[in-house]
Amino acid sequence: MVREICKDETILAQVSSPATPEDLPVAADLLETLEYHRQGCVGMAANMIGVCKRIIAFDNEGTYQVMFNPEILKKSGSYRTEEGCLSLSGTRQTQRWQSIKVRWQNEQFQVRIKTFTGWTAQIIQHEIDHLEGILI
Repeated sequence: MVREICKDETILAQVSSPATPEDLPVAADLLETLEYHRQGCVGMAANMIGVCKRIIAFDNEGTYQVMFNPEILKKSGSYRTEEGCLSLSGTRQTQRWQSIKVRWQNEQFQVRIKTFTGWTAQIIQHEIDHLEGILI
């Protein structure tokens, strides 16, 4: 189900709680909502649809991917950039990392670890910031 985009900063500023298998329907809604907004959005966190759970969905080089409970283990290559967000007006300056090593769980809640670089790494970092309640 496509959900409304949350713009309430009190919700967006909350730290998200761990996702569980009971949250699979939230992930499905998040993915549908991202696909609906694909013309102007490359990633979403669950709090962007009003659910404070550690779930993100993003465009991974042309294929949508969902991560449950993602965390950055390692990062390198700091740079400054400007980002926008469907939940927040305007654009904001932020620091990102060119390369990040991420641990997450897939839809079967199996642990995965992978290094992401470039644009995909930037998207993931933006969405993990959402999970941490960071408003860029």
